[in-house]
Amino acid sequence: MLQRYYGHTAFRDGQNELIDAIVDGRDTLGVMPTGSGKSICYQIPALMADGVALVISPLISLMKDQVAALRVKGVKAAYINSTLSPRQIRTVYGNLLAGEYKIAYIAPERLVSEGFFSVASELKIPLVAIDEAHCASQWGHDFRPSYMRIADFAEMLPVRPVLAAFTATATQRVSKDIIRILRLRDPLCLSTGFDRPNLGYEVLVPKNRMQLLDLIVSKRRGQSGIVYCNTRRTVERICGNLCDIGISATRYHAGLDDEERRLNQDDFLYDRRPVMVATNAFGMGIDKPNVRYVIHYNMPQSLEAYYQEAGRAGRDGEKADCMLLYSPNDISTAKNLIAASGKERKSALSKRNTAAAAAAEAGRDANEARANSEIMTKRERRRVMKQDFRRLRDMSGYCRTPDCLRGYILDYFGQKHSRKCANCTNCR
Repeated sequence: MLQRYYGHTAFRDGQNELIDAIVDGRDTLGVMPTGSGKSICYQIPALMADGVALVISPLISLMKDQVAALRVKGVKAAYINSTLSPRQIRTVYGNLLAGEYKIAYIAPERLVSEGFFSVASELKIPLVAIDEAHCASQWGHDFRPSYMRIADFAEMLPVRPVLAAFTATATQRVSKDIIRILRLRDPLCLSTGFDRPNLGYEVLVPKNRMQLLDLIVSKRRGQSGIVYCNTRRTVERICGNLCDIGISATRYHAGLDDEERRLNQDDFLYDRRPVMVATNAFGMGIDKPNVRYVIHYNMPQSLEAYYQEAGRAGRDGEKADCMLLYSPNDISTAKNLIAASGKERKSALSKRNTAAAAAAEAGRDANEARANSEIMTKRERRRVMKQDFRRLRDMSGYCRTPDCLRGYILDYFGQKHSRKCANCTNCR
């Protein structure tokens, strides 16, 4: 299967063990860094099993990309999310009942919709894979209340399927929470570690961010890179500036229409425009191996988000740079964004379009955002905001530490490490 569909002759660290467990009917939790091949761990068991496997995925772009990649490999796959019309969804449902698919990607809010559950109850579902499983935990950096429904859905089916949960960003506390909330039964829990030695980490404190960015990107002219910004307006400004100095750059954010986002993404993937300037809406599930650098123009709100976004560099195993341009003002900006997000959660029931707009910025399913807002209690909203501020404190600590940057990240995720790494600005 590995050679036929993926062209590989050997598994990466952890893949074989996780696949064996799933094929043997055992629940699993795989904590594996970006680029380690998590999707193979559930796709191969899905191809080996009778019936259709469900993959619960939080992002529309990830669904589309993975389904497209599977179809290229000759695997019959589909996705169901809010980008499909009611007629298209009915067509997918009909094909599911006819046994046309081996793998179907769905947003978690679909699990309890009456239409989908009536179809699912008629299917043979050997496996439910949960991508971005940290979303199940209120201690995780992207809590999604609808993930708490997954265990109920699995147990309501005529035969409970194997549950296989995967994430790149889970602390030990979050991992325990995932097991409890998803009600995993005697799971194989496997972490392949968070260290990626080929990535060099840098925190830079420039007097003029734009000038430093121009210098960094110009020195890497022709190389593939991603520049992350915290707002659409900043994306537009940075992309325009890079193009003005002769850099072949493109842009990605939720303010663009679907067709432009698709074209810009393709330009980046196929190296027609090697530099992508984007909000965090870009990157999930994007399998581009030759990204040589990731620059954060603004400080992210959490180490989990930073680790995941920076980890899109160097997926081919070759050396790559992860640079964060830091200003103390970033902390107050991030606090304002967290506070605004909390207000959106509070007003989401009366202003449902606000939740949908926030979902679009992160590339999520708008229906999913509305469902999440409706099932979050006042206490849960308060708890999530408290966690957001705690994560911000840890993120700002990373920007200011005089110690090993890699070690700071590994400490956060609970992994032992040497005192110095020789591949970050502080150690060098």
